[in-house]
Amino acid sequence: MAQKPSIPKGTRDFSPEEMAKRNYIFDTIKAVYKTYGFQPIETPAMENLSTLLGKYGEEGDKLLFKILNSGDFTLGANAADFNSEKATLLSTKICEKGLRYDLTVPFARYVVQHQNEITFPFKRYQIQPVWRADRPQKGRYREFFQCDADVIGSKSLLNEVELVQIIDSVFNKFGINVLIKINNRKILSGIAEVIGHPDKLIDITVAIDKIDKIGIDAVNAELEERGIERSAIEKLQPIITLSGTTEEKFAKLREVLAASEVGMKGVEELATIFEYTNSLNIVQEVELDLSLARGLNYYTGAIFEVKAKDVQIGSICGGGRYDDLTGIFGLKDVSGVGISFGADRIYDVLNTLEKYPDNSTVGTQLLFINFGKAEEKFCLPVLASLRAKGIAVEIYPESAKMKKQMDYANKRNIPFVAIVGENEMEKQVVSLKNMITGEQKEVAVTELFNHL
Repeated sequence: MAQKPSIPKGTRDFSPEEMAKRNYIFDTIKAVYKTYGFQPIETPAMENLSTLLGKYGEEGDKLLFKILNSGDFTLGANAADFNSEKATLLSTKICEKGLRYDLTVPFARYVVQHQNEITFPFKRYQIQPVWRADRPQKGRYREFFQCDADVIGSKSLLNEVELVQIIDSVFNKFGINVLIKINNRKILSGIAEVIGHPDKLIDITVAIDKIDKIGIDAVNAELEERGIERSAIEKLQPIITLSGTTEEKFAKLREVLAASEVGMKGVEELATIFEYTNSLNIVQEVELDLSLARGLNYYTGAIFEVKAKDVQIGSICGGGRYDDLTGIFGLKDVSGVGISFGADRIYDVLNTLEKYPDNSTVGTQLLFINFGKAEEKFCLPVLASLRAKGIAVEIYPESAKMKKQMDYANKRNIPFVAIVGENEMEKQVVSLKNMITGEQKEVAVTELFNHL
């Protein structure tokens, strides 16, 4: 009995029409990146596991897809290692490689490996798939594309301002209304200091990053589980639930964090970013959100997250400043900042809102009807000439019934059909039919490109 075909949960096939929509997303983002001077790179789908482990925090490490060593993968382990309590240790013995979890850590590795070939500051963009061993659900996949842009080798806050402009420009082009949330990890460090737990920064950030998903009560319960006493949690409440205008939030923060040098530095960095963005024609809403933590451990400064206003789905873009990421690989004091567009979630949002432009799924523009060998010989040079000028054009491969060929054009949404018989060949014309309006007229072969 034949095996029923299937694909792993959390992955998807994409039809030609879906791919046309996805390419519209990728091309739009690429076009904006290029206008800001970003250059493309690519890195391998798999990295050495040592490159990936320890860069995403404890929860991130659990979501890494690990690749078994080739051949007899058990050679590096002994029988005692095959124990559920030693799963993490075992994986490092039988797996040397893993699928990349994001594009930022591989980018840091790339920068260190190629530092002598790079001109700093280095502005790169990268559009490739990543993999996470997560539980699949709406808007969350195990294989998905990220569209990253990073500037490395510069501490200037102008980079953060440009990233806000890029986010604004991309979503304006898509016609999606979004909320751009901004915070700063230095502010979070300052908050950890003033509540008496500078040693618990990661515990605090991992917990409060979940406020939108699980609510403040569940976050408080998790903070208690992580060893933070009730009095410190109570001090945290008015800070992470702070409301009011941006100016009011900054005023309160300067008051609360006055005793924290790192906290005040974070406040001033954010104030500068808001000062610049306020002077620009930013269309999308930009908000200072103190509950925004971004769970990734490598962020050290400004952090960004973007939510769609009109569709219930997770963040569709995020990123932040990282000062020590390349230091892990031996290149110290090289600061970077970047953002990543979640192409798969943007795809779902555009589908939900039906925001794709009419021409985004148009492939072939013109189909030549095939009446036989003589007509094929006449049509082929015409097709070659049109293709040379950038027109997507096909000829039906067989001399089939007219209805069958017309049905093919309709099902493929091909807007024009060229009919060429004996009369047309004698007159050096084609009968050009508009498949949308039904209008048909004779057009000289030499004028066909202009009509299309």
